[in-house]
Amino acid sequence: MTTPLEDAMDTLIRIFHHYSGKEGDKNKLSKGELKELLTSELTDFLSGQKDPLLVDKIMNDLDSNKDNEVDFNEFVILVAALTVACNDFFEEQLKKEEF
Repeated sequence: MTTPLEDAMDTLIRIFHHYSGKEGDKNKLSKGELKELLTSELTDFLSGQKDPLLVDKIMNDLDSNKDNEVDFNEFVILVAALTVACNDFFEEQLKKEEF
């Protein structure tokens, strides 16, 4: 039986590979694939965003080697950064509730 953390890691890998490789390299996300992943898997995050260039900005920030694709390592950086931001938000909410 796997642990919740192992399940989460497996889910990250499966989601990445579900979207990668539809265009070009099967182990990387093109901008189109990244956009599809973000709009399908992070709908709550994107629903509050008004910037039409958001996916371009995310792609530019993640694509550390500037090959116009996002590999798994670059993808994990996005997930980690969003997770940290969510944790920070929840910690702030808890502090407000304490007062």
